[in-house]
Amino acid sequence: MDSSDRSLPLNICHVQKLLLMVNRLYMLLHSTALLFLFHYRLCFLFQQSESRESHLLPWILVFASEIILSFVWIFDQAYRWRPVSRSVFPQRLPQDDKLPPIDVFICTADPTKEPTLDVMNTVLSAMALDYPAQKLHVYLSDDGGSPMTLHGMREARKFARWWLPFCTRYKLRNRCPKAYFSALEEDDHSDFATSSVYMADKQKIKEKYEAFKEDIKAFRKDRAFSRDHTSVIEVIQESIIGVDIVEMPLLVYVSREKKPSHPHHFKAGALNVLLRVSSVMSNSPYILVLDCDMFCNDPTSARYAMCFHLDPKISSSLSFVQFPQKFHNISKNDIYDSQMRSLFTVQWRGMDGLKGPVMSGTDLLQLKEYFGTSNEFIKSLTQNYIRDLAFGKNTLLEEPHLLASCEYEIGSKWGQEESRLLVGFLYDSVVEDYLTGFVLHSNRWTSVFCEPPRPHFLGSATTNLNDVLIQGTRWYCGLFENGINRFCPLIYGLSRMPLLQSLCFAWLTYFPLYCLPLWCLATIPQLCLLNGIPLYPKVSDPFVIIFVFIFLSALLKHLQEVLLTGGTLHKWINEQRIWMMKSVTCHLYGCLDALLKKVGVREASFLPTNKSEDNERTLLYQMDKYDFRASNIFIVPILALFTINISCFVGGVYRVLLVGDCDKMFIQLCLAVFVIIVNYPIIEGLVIRKDQGRISKSVAIPVILATVVLLAFFKLLRNV
Repeated sequence: MDSSDRSLPLNICHVQKLLLMVNRLYMLLHSTALLFLFHYRLCFLFQQSESRESHLLPWILVFASEIILSFVWIFDQAYRWRPVSRSVFPQRLPQDDKLPPIDVFICTADPTKEPTLDVMNTVLSAMALDYPAQKLHVYLSDDGGSPMTLHGMREARKFARWWLPFCTRYKLRNRCPKAYFSALEEDDHSDFATSSVYMADKQKIKEKYEAFKEDIKAFRKDRAFSRDHTSVIEVIQESIIGVDIVEMPLLVYVSREKKPSHPHHFKAGALNVLLRVSSVMSNSPYILVLDCDMFCNDPTSARYAMCFHLDPKISSSLSFVQFPQKFHNISKNDIYDSQMRSLFTVQWRGMDGLKGPVMSGTDLLQLKEYFGTSNEFIKSLTQNYIRDLAFGKNTLLEEPHLLASCEYEIGSKWGQEESRLLVGFLYDSVVEDYLTGFVLHSNRWTSVFCEPPRPHFLGSATTNLNDVLIQGTRWYCGLFENGINRFCPLIYGLSRMPLLQSLCFAWLTYFPLYCLPLWCLATIPQLCLLNGIPLYPKVSDPFVIIFVFIFLSALLKHLQEVLLTGGTLHKWINEQRIWMMKSVTCHLYGCLDALLKKVGVREASFLPTNKSEDNERTLLYQMDKYDFRASNIFIVPILALFTINISCFVGGVYRVLLVGDCDKMFIQLCLAVFVIIVNYPIIEGLVIRKDQGRISKSVAIPVILATVVLLAFFKLLRNV
């Protein structure tokens, strides 16, 4: 950094004032309408009429649903109170010799669901970061203890001897080999496109990459891996003559010891082992946590993060920098909302305007009670600790093996929060990133959200309905269980952080409760339509304006945010569809799982999301066709809900035409129509599509018939 730049800021925070005013005006109008809605409902409950008794139960259920939706809506508005964006100036950073060291943590667990070649691409992209090699250390945690993964690490190190100099020589932005050699990255090297030397080098590197791929694929796949195994720690190194001389980052393979009799704490446990092992090997003050499929898409990402960590105005309280999750395999309209557009383009920016977003990836008294018995690890907690580690000597790996053993954490405070001290990543939830970030913020730490114009990290999104809903069930279970344990944001958080920030965390833990009002509002008004029970004001009643306004206000606000963040009308419709599908399935199952774990009926479980590619399923996704080859536990409730709405709509129209009370039943007719339109892909999957992703007739027919029979039985009971 030039002397003239030393007084200039490394980053600037911009408050989006126009959006702020629009958001607050919307909050005022919508909340006022909600007060009128509550007034209308309460007046009915206290009025004296003959119809009140017969209509009381459905009215109470609908009113309770509206109350839940309103409270979740209030939590959600905290994100929109002060949206900000940030500008970053990495060119103003100090010289390389003054930059702090960084440890990169990558976790994998299953080479079948997380293909080894993809994991190695992530490793290579991390090794190729634009950061001083002697200050960059890459650790891979392999919870599966797979020989294939260890073999892949050794081969990746060999290929890196060619790949890293090539990236540096031609200043490549995308340093993930798989993405670089794809057709989508042709503009990445436009400055050298006409150079014959560059083209020759590219062809040479491509041949070596193909050989690298073939070597991994040819590795014996019948070599079984066990989820219970002793610890394996290996510093990956090799020497090849005739390759560009280049300084390489430290590359370490870590497979912690696992035994059936010891809790492993899933990803949080793996990360804590990496924290301990790295502390006695490289002991960097900063760590970069990557999913095994989240490759570095821009080599300057570490420097971008340092623009915040080295900023004297915020660094003393800054716990982490959060980058948005972006995905390279997202279709144009993203029918499953796999990129979680709202979370990273609206909500994380809003939290950044408060005290910072959630992590989406530490008094030295009584240290052995907190951190375990390793003297070497305790020494590493001091800022001036440096270990002279001559890599390759097995005796120097004895301490890391101790730190990676199952017994090491016994009697310590690892994975716990004690007296505002966090000992590693917390174990109380399968969503360790949320919980660790929440407790850090509760202890007065802050974070920032950094969203550069070019995505700095790209992952592989789930591209079929079954994996989306399985992944969602795990996430929502983990989030909701934090809302019903001692870390409840409305109790634990309110005494430790500002109100708006606590509400942001509350929304994250309680939004799975959408399942309750959605199931109610998608069934109760429709059943009442079938039986002539009005639940909403007449069209001629002035209060109808309140209900219409609330409904349209929510939809139009969502549409505005989709369009402002680069989405389309089609994308808005798809988000409505997948929200409804998730709410009636994985939101519900996640809440039930969390409640069952709370009472001790179920144990916590964690299944890695399947990241292996399926060409047929991927093609359907790219064509915006839902793949309904999902578990019956997901398909049955979706089909049942759709059948209820279409049956009640048909029966309701017939009844309205006979009785002539359309004025009283109009809103309930519109509600059924809305549910049917949102679920139009169900009609396609049932009667139009002929591909493999259609809804199976063997599943659909029994569900539809059973639902219609139950509706007929319900109608008969009402008549009796």
